[in-house]
Amino acid sequence: MISTSNVTLRVGKKALFEDVNVKFTEGNCYGLIGANGAGKSTFLKILSGKLEPSKGEVIITPGERLSFLEQDHFKYDDYLVLDTVIMGNRRLYEIMKEKDALYMKEDFTEEDGIKASELEGEFATMNGWEAESDAASLLNGLGIDTDLHYKYLKDLTGAEKVKVLLAKALFGNPDILLLDEPTNHLDLDAIAWLEEFLINFNNTVIVVSHDRYFLNKVCTQIADIDYGKIQLYAGNYDFWYESSQLIIRQMKEANRKKEEKIKELQEFISRFSANASKSKQATSRKRALEKIELEDIRPSSRKYPYIDFRPNRSIGNEVLSVEGLSKTIDGVKILDNLSFTIGREDKVAFVGGNELAKTTLFKILMGEIEPDEGSYKWGVTTTQAYFPKDSTHEFDNEDTIVEWLTQYSEEKDVTYVRGFLGRMLFSGEDGVKKVKVLSGGEKVRCLLSKMMISGANVLVLDEPTDHLDMEAITALNNGLIKFPGVLLFASRDHQVVQTTANRIMEIVPGGSLIDKTTTYDEYLESDEMARKRQALSVKVEEEIVTEEE
Repeated sequence: MISTSNVTLRVGKKALFEDVNVKFTEGNCYGLIGANGAGKSTFLKILSGKLEPSKGEVIITPGERLSFLEQDHFKYDDYLVLDTVIMGNRRLYEIMKEKDALYMKEDFTEEDGIKASELEGEFATMNGWEAESDAASLLNGLGIDTDLHYKYLKDLTGAEKVKVLLAKALFGNPDILLLDEPTNHLDLDAIAWLEEFLINFNNTVIVVSHDRYFLNKVCTQIADIDYGKIQLYAGNYDFWYESSQLIIRQMKEANRKKEEKIKELQEFISRFSANASKSKQATSRKRALEKIELEDIRPSSRKYPYIDFRPNRSIGNEVLSVEGLSKTIDGVKILDNLSFTIGREDKVAFVGGNELAKTTLFKILMGEIEPDEGSYKWGVTTTQAYFPKDSTHEFDNEDTIVEWLTQYSEEKDVTYVRGFLGRMLFSGEDGVKKVKVLSGGEKVRCLLSKMMISGANVLVLDEPTDHLDMEAITALNNGLIKFPGVLLFASRDHQVVQTTANRIMEIVPGGSLIDKTTTYDEYLESDEMARKRQALSVKVEEEIVTEEE
Protein backbone atom coordinates (compact mmCIF):
# COMPACT_ATOMS: atom_id res chain seq x y z
CA MET A 1 0.00 0.00 0.00
CA ILE A 2 1.09 3.57 -0.71
CA SER A 3 -0.59 6.69 0.65
CA THR A 4 -0.04 10.42 1.06
CA SER A 5 -0.51 12.56 4.13
CA ASN A 6 -1.21 16.28 3.57
CA VAL A 7 0.96 16.40 0.44
CA THR A 8 1.25 19.93 -0.94
CA LEU A 9 3.31 21.07 -3.91
CA ARG A 10 3.74 24.72 -4.80
CA VAL A 11 5.12 25.99 -8.10
CA GLY A 12 5.77 29.68 -7.52
CA LYS A 13 2.60 31.10 -6.03
CA LYS A 14 0.42 28.36 -7.45
CA ALA A 15 -0.43 25.28 -5.37
CA LEU A 16 -0.52 22.33 -7.76
CA PHE A 17 -1.67 20.07 -4.93
CA GLU A 18 -3.06 21.15 -1.58
CA ASP A 19 -3.19 18.82 1.44
CA VAL A 20 -3.69 15.67 -0.64
CA ASN A 21 -4.63 12.63 1.46
CA VAL A 22 -5.15 9.52 -0.64
CA LYS A 23 -4.60 5.79 -0.19
CA PHE A 24 -3.78 3.35 -3.01
CA THR A 25 -4.43 -0.24 -1.97
CA GLU A 26 -3.28 -3.67 -3.07
CA GLY A 27 -5.12 -5.38 -5.90
CA ASN A 28 -6.26 -2.21 -7.68
CA CYS A 29 -5.08 -0.52 -10.85
CA TYR A 30 -5.58 3.24 -10.58
CA GLY A 31 -5.80 5.44 -13.66
CA LEU A 32 -4.47 8.88 -12.71
CA ILE A 33 -6.33 11.48 -14.78
CA GLY A 34 -6.62 15.26 -14.88
CA ALA A 35 -6.67 18.19 -17.26
CA ASN A 36 -3.48 19.42 -18.91
CA GLY A 37 -1.47 21.14 -16.22
CA ALA A 38 -3.06 19.22 -13.36
CA GLY A 39 0.26 17.56 -12.54
CA LYS A 40 -0.25 13.86 -13.23
CA SER A 41 3.37 13.04 -14.01
CA THR A 42 4.49 15.34 -11.22
CA PHE A 43 2.39 13.41 -8.71
CA LEU A 44 3.92 10.12 -9.86
CA LYS A 45 7.37 11.62 -9.28
CA ILE A 46 6.35 12.60 -5.76
CA LEU A 47 5.10 9.05 -5.07
CA SER A 48 8.34 7.60 -6.46
CA GLY A 49 10.51 9.86 -4.30
CA LYS A 50 12.09 11.58 -7.31
CA LEU A 51 10.46 14.88 -6.32
CA GLU A 52 10.03 16.27 -2.81
CA PRO A 53 6.67 17.85 -1.96
CA SER A 54 6.55 21.31 -0.39
CA LYS A 55 4.74 19.78 2.58
CA GLY A 56 3.49 16.39 3.70
CA GLU A 57 4.82 12.88 3.16
CA VAL A 58 4.44 9.72 1.14
CA ILE A 59 3.91 6.56 3.23
CA ILE A 60 4.79 3.11 1.92
CA THR A 61 4.05 -0.07 3.86
CA PRO A 62 7.40 -1.21 5.41
CA GLY A 63 9.14 -3.88 3.39
CA GLU A 64 7.27 -3.17 0.16
CA ARG A 65 9.19 -2.46 -3.03
CA LEU A 66 8.24 0.33 -5.42
CA SER A 67 9.02 0.28 -9.14
CA PHE A 68 8.85 3.28 -11.48
CA LEU A 69 8.93 3.26 -15.28
CA GLU A 70 12.00 5.23 -16.33
CA GLN A 71 12.02 7.44 -19.42
CA ASP A 72 15.81 7.84 -19.91
CA HIS A 73 16.45 5.67 -22.95
CA PHE A 74 20.24 6.08 -22.81
CA LYS A 75 20.91 5.47 -19.13
CA TYR A 76 21.57 1.73 -19.55
CA ASP A 77 23.29 1.75 -22.94
CA ASP A 78 26.38 0.02 -21.53
CA TYR A 79 24.46 -2.83 -19.87
CA LEU A 80 23.21 -6.10 -21.29
CA VAL A 81 19.47 -6.28 -21.95
CA LEU A 82 18.88 -9.12 -19.48
CA ASP A 83 20.94 -7.42 -16.76
CA THR A 84 19.00 -4.19 -17.27
CA VAL A 85 15.70 -5.94 -16.67
CA ILE A 86 16.98 -7.67 -13.52
CA MET A 87 18.09 -4.23 -12.25
CA GLY A 88 14.38 -3.65 -11.76
CA ASN A 89 15.02 -5.37 -8.43
CA ARG A 90 18.11 -3.46 -7.42
CA ARG A 91 18.93 -5.58 -4.35
CA LEU A 92 18.71 -8.82 -6.31
CA TYR A 93 21.02 -7.46 -8.99
CA GLU A 94 23.54 -6.32 -6.36
CA ILE A 95 23.55 -9.79 -4.78
CA MET A 96 24.15 -11.43 -8.18
CA LYS A 97 27.12 -9.17 -8.91
CA GLU A 98 28.55 -9.55 -5.38
CA LYS A 99 28.29 -13.35 -5.62
CA ASP A 100 30.02 -13.36 -9.00
CA ALA A 101 32.83 -11.19 -7.67
CA LEU A 102 33.37 -13.49 -4.66
CA TYR A 103 33.48 -16.69 -6.71
CA MET A 104 35.96 -15.17 -9.14
CA LYS A 105 38.47 -14.41 -6.39
CA GLU A 106 41.65 -16.46 -6.65
CA ASP A 107 42.32 -16.29 -2.88
CA PHE A 108 38.86 -17.34 -1.70
CA THR A 109 38.94 -17.22 2.14
CA GLU A 110 36.77 -18.78 4.85
CA GLU A 111 35.30 -15.34 5.48
CA ASP A 112 34.41 -15.12 1.79
CA GLY A 113 32.71 -18.50 2.08
CA ILE A 114 30.55 -17.34 5.00
CA LYS A 115 29.63 -14.19 3.10
CA ALA A 116 28.82 -16.20 -0.02
CA SER A 117 26.51 -18.53 1.92
CA GLU A 118 24.65 -15.54 3.40
CA LEU A 119 24.24 -14.07 -0.07
CA GLU A 120 23.07 -17.41 -1.46
CA GLY A 121 20.41 -17.60 1.25
CA GLU A 122 19.12 -14.10 0.49
CA PHE A 123 19.34 -14.84 -3.23
CA ALA A 124 17.18 -17.95 -2.89
CA THR A 125 14.62 -16.09 -0.74
CA MET A 126 14.25 -13.50 -3.54
CA ASN A 127 13.70 -16.24 -6.17
CA GLY A 128 17.05 -15.37 -7.65
CA TRP A 129 17.42 -18.70 -9.45
CA GLU A 130 14.38 -17.83 -11.57
CA ALA A 131 15.51 -14.24 -12.21
CA GLU A 132 16.94 -14.76 -15.69
CA SER A 133 14.01 -16.88 -16.89
CA ASP A 134 11.51 -14.38 -15.42
CA ALA A 135 13.30 -11.49 -17.14
CA ALA A 136 13.39 -13.40 -20.41
CA SER A 137 9.68 -14.16 -20.13
CA LEU A 138 8.85 -10.45 -19.72
CA LEU A 139 11.03 -9.52 -22.68
CA ASN A 140 9.52 -12.22 -24.90
CA GLY A 141 6.01 -11.13 -23.90
CA LEU A 142 6.77 -7.58 -25.02
CA GLY A 143 8.21 -8.77 -28.31
CA ILE A 144 11.97 -8.67 -27.59
CA ASP A 145 13.32 -11.84 -29.21
CA THR A 146 15.70 -14.11 -27.31
CA ASP A 147 18.64 -13.30 -29.61
CA LEU A 148 18.54 -9.70 -28.29
CA HIS A 149 18.67 -10.61 -24.58
CA TYR A 150 22.48 -10.69 -24.43
CA LYS A 151 23.08 -7.60 -26.54
CA TYR A 152 23.90 -4.19 -25.10
CA LEU A 153 21.08 -1.68 -24.96
CA LYS A 154 23.02 0.72 -27.17
CA ASP A 155 22.66 -1.83 -29.99
CA LEU A 156 18.84 -1.78 -29.82
CA THR A 157 16.38 0.51 -31.56
CA GLY A 158 14.49 3.19 -29.66
CA ALA A 159 11.27 1.15 -29.66
CA GLU A 160 13.14 -1.90 -28.34
CA LYS A 161 14.73 0.15 -25.55
CA VAL A 162 11.26 1.32 -24.49
CA LYS A 163 10.19 -2.32 -24.11
CA VAL A 164 13.30 -3.21 -22.10
CA LEU A 165 12.72 -0.34 -19.66
CA LEU A 166 9.09 -1.42 -19.30
CA ALA A 167 10.19 -5.01 -18.59
CA LYS A 168 12.62 -3.59 -15.99
CA ALA A 169 9.73 -1.79 -14.24
CA LEU A 170 7.59 -4.95 -14.23
CA PHE A 171 10.37 -7.30 -13.10
CA GLY A 172 10.32 -9.04 -9.76
CA ASN A 173 6.65 -8.60 -8.86
CA PRO A 174 6.97 -5.12 -7.30
CA ASP A 175 4.48 -4.30 -4.54
CA ILE A 176 3.80 -0.86 -6.02
CA LEU A 177 4.08 -0.16 -9.75
CA LEU A 178 4.09 3.40 -11.14
CA LEU A 179 3.70 3.73 -14.93
CA ASP A 180 3.84 7.01 -16.87
CA GLU A 181 2.57 6.59 -20.44
CA PRO A 182 3.55 2.91 -20.66
CA THR A 183 1.96 2.42 -24.13
CA ASN A 184 4.16 5.02 -25.84
CA HIS A 185 5.96 3.53 -28.85
CA LEU A 186 4.56 0.04 -28.24
CA ASP A 187 3.07 -2.04 -31.04
CA LEU A 188 -0.43 -3.31 -30.36
CA ASP A 189 0.65 -6.89 -29.58
CA ALA A 190 2.90 -5.51 -26.83
CA ILE A 191 0.06 -3.32 -25.54
CA ALA A 192 -2.30 -6.31 -25.47
CA TRP A 193 0.30 -8.31 -23.53
CA LEU A 194 0.75 -5.43 -21.06
CA GLU A 195 -3.03 -5.16 -20.61
CA GLU A 196 -3.24 -8.84 -19.73
CA PHE A 197 -0.24 -8.54 -17.39
CA LEU A 198 -1.81 -5.65 -15.46
CA ILE A 199 -5.25 -7.25 -15.36
CA ASN A 200 -3.74 -10.27 -13.60
CA PHE A 201 -1.28 -8.27 -11.47
CA ASN A 202 -2.28 -8.63 -7.80
CA ASN A 203 -0.40 -5.66 -6.33
CA THR A 204 -0.88 -1.87 -6.57
CA VAL A 205 -0.66 -0.13 -9.96
CA ILE A 206 -0.91 3.63 -10.62
CA VAL A 207 -0.82 4.58 -14.30
CA VAL A 208 -0.89 7.83 -16.29
CA SER A 209 -1.96 7.44 -19.90
CA HIS A 210 -3.65 9.43 -22.66
CA ASP A 211 -4.80 6.13 -24.16
CA ARG A 212 -8.44 5.88 -23.02
CA TYR A 213 -8.77 2.43 -24.60
CA PHE A 214 -5.93 1.19 -22.42
CA LEU A 215 -7.30 2.83 -19.26
CA ASN A 216 -10.70 1.25 -19.86
CA LYS A 217 -9.10 -2.18 -20.19
CA VAL A 218 -6.87 -2.20 -17.11
CA CYS A 219 -8.25 0.23 -14.49
CA THR A 220 -10.39 -0.81 -11.53
CA GLN A 221 -10.29 2.73 -10.07
CA ILE A 222 -9.87 6.27 -11.38
CA ALA A 223 -7.84 8.82 -9.41
CA ASP A 224 -9.00 12.23 -10.60
CA ILE A 225 -6.81 15.28 -9.98
CA ASP A 226 -9.26 18.18 -9.65
CA TYR A 227 -9.71 21.18 -7.38
CA GLY A 228 -6.06 20.66 -6.28
CA LYS A 229 -7.12 17.36 -4.67
CA ILE A 230 -7.23 13.70 -5.72
CA GLN A 231 -10.54 11.86 -5.57
CA LEU A 232 -10.88 8.11 -6.09
CA TYR A 233 -13.76 6.56 -8.06
CA ALA A 234 -14.62 2.93 -8.73
CA GLY A 235 -14.59 1.78 -12.35
CA ASN A 236 -12.66 2.64 -15.51
CA TYR A 237 -12.32 5.92 -17.43
CA ASP A 238 -15.54 5.61 -19.44
CA PHE A 239 -17.52 4.97 -16.28
CA TRP A 240 -15.97 8.02 -14.58
CA TYR A 241 -16.69 10.22 -17.59
CA GLU A 242 -20.25 9.05 -18.18
CA SER A 243 -21.14 9.20 -14.49
CA SER A 244 -19.68 12.70 -14.18
CA GLN A 245 -21.78 13.81 -17.15
CA LEU A 246 -24.86 12.15 -15.63
CA ILE A 247 -24.45 14.03 -12.36
CA ILE A 248 -24.03 17.33 -14.23
CA ARG A 249 -27.27 16.66 -16.14
CA GLN A 250 -29.05 15.80 -12.91
CA MET A 251 -27.80 18.98 -11.22
CA LYS A 252 -29.22 21.03 -14.08
CA GLU A 253 -32.57 19.33 -13.54
CA ALA A 254 -32.73 20.44 -9.91
CA ASN A 255 -36.46 19.85 -9.52
CA ARG A 256 -36.29 16.14 -10.11
CA LYS A 257 -36.96 13.99 -7.09
CA LYS A 258 -33.96 12.42 -5.41
CA GLU A 259 -35.55 8.99 -5.75
CA GLU A 260 -35.76 9.39 -9.54
CA LYS A 261 -32.13 10.52 -9.69
CA ILE A 262 -31.01 7.54 -7.60
CA LYS A 263 -32.99 5.15 -9.84
CA GLU A 264 -31.38 6.65 -12.96
CA LEU A 265 -27.92 6.29 -11.42
CA GLN A 266 -28.60 2.68 -10.39
CA GLU A 267 -29.71 1.79 -13.92
CA PHE A 268 -26.59 3.46 -15.29
CA ILE A 269 -24.33 1.57 -12.85
CA SER A 270 -26.05 -1.73 -13.67
CA ARG A 271 -25.28 -1.21 -17.37
CA PHE A 272 -21.60 -0.62 -16.70
CA SER A 273 -21.43 -3.46 -14.19
CA ALA A 274 -22.78 -5.84 -16.80
CA ASN A 275 -20.13 -4.65 -19.25
CA ALA A 276 -17.26 -4.92 -16.78
CA SER A 277 -14.86 -7.27 -18.50
CA LYS A 278 -11.71 -9.24 -18.09
CA SER A 279 -11.13 -12.17 -15.77
CA LYS A 280 -10.17 -11.27 -12.22
CA GLN A 281 -11.15 -7.63 -12.44
CA ALA A 282 -14.72 -8.22 -13.56
CA THR A 283 -16.18 -9.41 -10.26
CA SER A 284 -14.39 -6.87 -8.05
CA ARG A 285 -15.24 -3.97 -10.38
CA LYS A 286 -18.90 -5.02 -10.48
CA ARG A 287 -19.09 -5.20 -6.67
CA ALA A 288 -17.47 -1.75 -6.36
CA LEU A 289 -19.87 -0.18 -8.85
CA GLU A 290 -22.91 -1.68 -7.16
CA LYS A 291 -21.94 -0.01 -3.87
CA ILE A 292 -21.83 3.51 -5.35
CA GLU A 293 -24.35 6.02 -4.03
CA LEU A 294 -25.44 9.34 -5.49
CA GLU A 295 -23.26 11.33 -3.09
CA ASP A 296 -20.15 9.37 -4.09
CA ILE A 297 -19.86 11.02 -7.50
CA ARG A 298 -18.67 14.60 -7.71
CA PRO A 299 -19.00 16.56 -10.95
CA SER A 300 -15.70 17.57 -12.48
CA SER A 301 -14.60 21.21 -12.57
CA ARG A 302 -13.18 20.63 -16.03
CA LYS A 303 -14.86 22.18 -19.01
CA TYR A 304 -15.42 20.15 -22.14
CA PRO A 305 -15.41 21.67 -25.62
CA TYR A 306 -18.60 21.27 -27.62
CA ILE A 307 -17.63 19.82 -30.99
CA ASP A 308 -20.45 19.47 -33.49
CA PHE A 309 -19.75 19.31 -37.23
CA ARG A 310 -22.94 20.21 -39.14
CA PRO A 311 -22.81 20.04 -42.95
CA ASN A 312 -24.51 22.88 -44.84
CA ARG A 313 -25.71 20.45 -47.51
CA SER A 314 -26.30 16.73 -47.90
CA ILE A 315 -23.75 14.69 -49.74
CA GLY A 316 -24.54 12.90 -53.02
CA ASN A 317 -23.72 9.34 -54.06
CA GLU A 318 -20.41 10.31 -55.70
CA VAL A 319 -17.88 11.33 -53.05
CA LEU A 320 -14.31 10.51 -54.09
CA SER A 321 -12.67 8.29 -56.68
CA VAL A 322 -8.91 7.67 -56.72
CA GLU A 323 -7.15 6.02 -59.66
CA GLY A 324 -3.55 4.82 -59.70
CA LEU A 325 -2.05 7.41 -57.34
CA SER A 326 1.72 7.14 -56.94
CA LYS A 327 4.23 9.39 -55.19
CA THR A 328 7.98 9.10 -54.61
CA ILE A 329 9.75 11.32 -52.07
CA ASP A 330 13.56 11.45 -51.80
CA GLY A 331 13.85 8.30 -53.87
CA VAL A 332 11.44 6.30 -51.69
CA LYS A 333 8.11 5.05 -53.05
CA ILE A 334 5.54 6.44 -50.59
CA LEU A 335 2.35 5.69 -52.55
CA ASP A 336 2.24 2.94 -55.15
CA ASN A 337 -0.69 2.79 -57.59
CA LEU A 338 -3.44 3.50 -55.03
CA SER A 339 -7.02 3.10 -56.29
CA PHE A 340 -10.22 3.27 -54.23
CA THR A 341 -13.72 4.76 -54.16
CA ILE A 342 -15.29 6.46 -51.15
CA GLY A 343 -19.05 6.11 -50.55
CA ARG A 344 -21.41 8.58 -48.89
CA GLU A 345 -21.57 6.63 -45.61
CA ASP A 346 -17.85 5.87 -45.30
CA LYS A 347 -15.86 6.85 -42.25
CA VAL A 348 -12.36 5.76 -43.19
CA ALA A 349 -9.49 5.47 -40.72
CA PHE A 350 -6.00 5.40 -42.23
CA VAL A 351 -3.93 3.33 -39.81
CA GLY A 352 -0.43 1.92 -39.46
CA GLY A 353 2.98 3.28 -38.64
CA ASN A 354 3.67 4.82 -42.08
CA GLU A 355 2.73 8.38 -41.10
CA LEU A 356 4.45 10.04 -44.06
CA ALA A 357 2.32 8.01 -46.48
CA LYS A 358 -0.92 9.04 -44.77
CA THR A 359 0.06 12.73 -44.68
CA THR A 360 1.20 12.63 -48.31
CA LEU A 361 -2.11 11.11 -49.45
CA PHE A 362 -4.11 13.73 -47.54
CA LYS A 363 -2.02 16.55 -49.04
CA ILE A 364 -2.63 15.20 -52.56
CA LEU A 365 -6.38 14.86 -52.00
CA MET A 366 -6.52 18.44 -50.64
CA GLY A 367 -4.57 19.82 -53.62
CA GLU A 368 -1.47 20.84 -51.69
CA ILE A 369 0.91 18.64 -53.67
CA GLU A 370 0.72 16.81 -56.99
CA PRO A 371 0.99 13.04 -57.44
CA ASP A 372 3.64 11.60 -59.74
CA GLU A 373 1.02 9.43 -61.40
CA GLY A 374 -2.70 8.87 -61.20
CA SER A 375 -5.70 11.07 -60.50
CA TYR A 376 -8.50 11.73 -58.04
CA LYS A 377 -11.94 13.32 -58.35
CA TRP A 378 -14.22 14.76 -55.67
CA GLY A 379 -17.99 14.55 -56.19
CA VAL A 380 -19.74 17.81 -57.18
CA THR A 381 -21.85 17.79 -54.01
CA THR A 382 -18.84 17.53 -51.70
CA THR A 383 -17.18 20.28 -49.68
CA GLN A 384 -14.01 19.46 -47.77
CA ALA A 385 -12.52 20.73 -44.52
CA TYR A 386 -8.92 19.78 -43.76
CA PHE A 387 -7.04 19.40 -40.48
CA PRO A 388 -3.34 19.24 -41.46
CA LYS A 389 -0.69 17.56 -39.38
CA ASP A 390 1.52 20.64 -39.64
CA SER A 391 -0.46 23.85 -39.32
CA THR A 392 2.43 26.24 -38.61
CA HIS A 393 1.68 28.42 -41.64
CA GLU A 394 -1.91 28.94 -40.46
CA PHE A 395 -0.79 30.86 -37.39
CA ASP A 396 2.24 32.73 -38.68
CA ASN A 397 0.56 36.14 -38.68
CA GLU A 398 -0.59 39.01 -36.45
CA ASP A 399 -4.32 38.14 -36.44
CA THR A 400 -6.33 37.81 -33.25
CA ILE A 401 -8.29 34.58 -32.80
CA VAL A 402 -11.55 36.30 -33.81
CA GLU A 403 -9.96 37.89 -36.90
CA TRP A 404 -8.37 34.59 -37.87
CA LEU A 405 -11.62 32.63 -37.69
CA THR A 406 -13.75 35.36 -39.30
CA GLN A 407 -11.85 35.00 -42.59
CA TYR A 408 -13.15 31.41 -42.88
CA SER A 409 -16.77 32.27 -42.07
CA GLU A 410 -19.44 33.13 -44.65
CA GLU A 411 -21.15 35.08 -41.89
CA LYS A 412 -18.78 37.91 -40.89
CA ASP A 413 -20.69 38.88 -37.74
CA VAL A 414 -18.33 38.88 -34.73
CA THR A 415 -20.99 37.50 -32.38
CA TYR A 416 -21.59 34.57 -34.73
CA VAL A 417 -17.86 33.80 -34.92
CA ARG A 418 -17.39 34.12 -31.16
CA GLY A 419 -20.13 31.51 -30.73
CA PHE A 420 -17.93 28.91 -32.43
CA LEU A 421 -14.92 29.99 -30.38
CA GLY A 422 -16.97 29.74 -27.20
CA ARG A 423 -17.75 26.13 -28.01
CA MET A 424 -14.00 25.52 -27.98
CA LEU A 425 -13.53 27.25 -24.60
CA PHE A 426 -12.27 30.58 -25.99
CA SER A 427 -14.28 33.13 -24.06
CA GLY A 428 -14.10 36.84 -23.23
CA GLU A 429 -10.61 38.26 -23.68
CA ASP A 430 -9.36 35.06 -25.32
CA GLY A 431 -10.76 36.35 -28.59
CA VAL A 432 -8.18 39.13 -28.82
CA LYS A 433 -5.18 36.83 -28.26
CA LYS A 434 -2.75 36.75 -31.16
CA VAL A 435 -2.82 33.40 -32.94
CA LYS A 436 0.96 33.28 -33.19
CA VAL A 437 1.33 32.99 -29.37
CA LEU A 438 -1.19 30.17 -28.90
CA SER A 439 -0.19 26.86 -27.36
CA GLY A 440 -0.36 23.62 -29.31
CA GLY A 441 -3.69 22.67 -27.74
CA GLU A 442 -5.20 26.11 -28.43
CA LYS A 443 -4.15 25.95 -32.09
CA VAL A 444 -5.85 22.57 -32.47
CA ARG A 445 -9.04 23.97 -30.95
CA CYS A 446 -8.88 26.89 -33.41
CA LEU A 447 -8.54 24.49 -36.36
CA LEU A 448 -11.52 22.48 -35.13
CA SER A 449 -13.52 25.73 -34.86
CA LYS A 450 -12.55 26.45 -38.47
CA MET A 451 -13.81 23.02 -39.54
CA MET A 452 -17.09 23.48 -37.68
CA ILE A 453 -17.76 26.94 -39.14
CA SER A 454 -17.05 25.67 -42.68
CA GLY A 455 -20.16 23.48 -42.80
CA ALA A 456 -18.25 20.92 -44.90
CA ASN A 457 -19.73 17.48 -45.56
CA VAL A 458 -16.33 15.78 -45.90
CA LEU A 459 -13.77 16.04 -43.10
CA VAL A 460 -10.11 15.14 -43.65
CA LEU A 461 -8.17 15.00 -40.39
CA ASP A 462 -4.48 14.15 -39.94
CA GLU A 463 -3.77 13.31 -36.27
CA PRO A 464 -6.25 15.78 -34.74
CA THR A 465 -5.77 14.45 -31.17
CA ASP A 466 -2.15 15.62 -30.96
CA HIS A 467 -1.77 18.30 -28.26
CA LEU A 468 -5.30 17.76 -26.93
CA ASP A 469 -6.10 16.77 -23.36
CA MET A 470 -8.40 13.84 -22.68
CA GLU A 471 -11.44 16.08 -22.26
CA ALA A 472 -11.00 17.58 -25.71
CA ILE A 473 -10.22 14.16 -27.23
CA THR A 474 -13.42 12.76 -25.74
CA ALA A 475 -15.42 15.72 -27.12
CA LEU A 476 -13.82 15.31 -30.57
CA ASN A 477 -14.52 11.57 -30.49
CA ASN A 478 -18.20 12.22 -29.76
CA GLY A 479 -18.36 14.87 -32.49
CA LEU A 480 -16.90 12.54 -35.12
CA ILE A 481 -19.30 9.73 -34.14
CA LYS A 482 -22.29 12.09 -34.59
CA PHE A 483 -21.02 13.63 -37.86
CA PRO A 484 -23.46 12.68 -40.68
CA GLY A 485 -20.95 13.20 -43.54
CA VAL A 486 -17.84 11.41 -44.80
CA LEU A 487 -14.66 11.09 -42.74
CA LEU A 488 -11.09 10.44 -43.89
CA PHE A 489 -8.81 10.52 -40.87
CA ALA A 490 -5.63 9.31 -39.22
CA SER A 491 -5.36 9.05 -35.45
CA ARG A 492 -3.14 7.30 -32.93
CA ASP A 493 -6.04 7.20 -30.46
CA HIS A 494 -7.30 3.61 -30.50
CA GLN A 495 -10.71 4.50 -29.10
CA VAL A 496 -11.31 7.26 -31.65
CA VAL A 497 -10.56 4.84 -34.49
CA GLN A 498 -12.54 1.93 -33.02
CA THR A 499 -15.68 3.95 -32.22
CA THR A 500 -15.70 6.11 -35.37
CA ALA A 501 -14.45 4.19 -38.41
CA ASN A 502 -16.46 1.68 -40.43
CA ARG A 503 -13.68 1.18 -42.98
CA ILE A 504 -9.95 0.69 -42.43
CA MET A 505 -7.17 1.53 -44.88
CA GLU A 506 -3.48 0.92 -44.28
CA ILE A 507 -0.65 2.04 -46.55
CA VAL A 508 2.04 -0.58 -45.95
CA PRO A 509 5.79 -0.17 -46.53
CA GLY A 510 6.35 0.06 -50.27
CA GLY A 511 3.24 2.18 -50.72
CA SER A 512 0.54 -0.38 -51.49
CA LEU A 513 -2.91 -0.25 -49.89
CA ILE A 514 -4.89 -2.63 -47.68
CA ASP A 515 -8.59 -1.68 -47.72
CA LYS A 516 -11.20 -3.46 -45.55
CA THR A 517 -14.76 -2.60 -44.54
CA THR A 518 -14.57 -3.49 -40.88
CA THR A 519 -13.95 -2.07 -37.42
CA TYR A 520 -10.43 -1.40 -36.19
CA ASP A 521 -10.44 -4.18 -33.59
CA GLU A 522 -11.73 -6.71 -36.14
CA TYR A 523 -9.00 -5.60 -38.55
CA LEU A 524 -6.30 -6.13 -35.95
CA GLU A 525 -7.69 -9.50 -34.85
CA SER A 526 -7.61 -10.76 -38.45
CA ASP A 527 -4.00 -9.81 -39.18
CA GLU A 528 -1.11 -10.44 -36.79
CA MET A 529 1.32 -8.35 -38.86
CA ALA A 530 -1.12 -5.43 -38.83
CA ARG A 531 -0.92 -5.37 -35.04
CA LYS A 532 2.84 -5.17 -35.16
CA ARG A 533 2.73 -2.28 -37.67
CA GLN A 534 0.57 -0.13 -35.38
CA ALA A 535 3.01 1.69 -33.09
CA LEU A 536 1.55 4.23 -30.69
CA SER A 537 3.47 7.44 -30.13
CA VAL A 538 1.45 9.48 -27.65
CA LYS A 539 2.70 12.91 -26.59
CA VAL A 540 4.76 12.92 -23.41
CA GLU A 541 2.87 14.13 -20.38
CA GLU A 542 3.60 17.63 -19.16
CA GLU A 543 6.55 18.25 -16.87
CA ILE A 544 6.28 20.39 -13.78
CA VAL A 545 7.98 23.33 -15.47
CA THR A 546 5.34 23.45 -18.19
CA GLU A 547 2.27 22.67 -16.17
CA GLU A 548 0.16 25.42 -17.74
CA GLU A 549 -1.09 25.21 -21.31
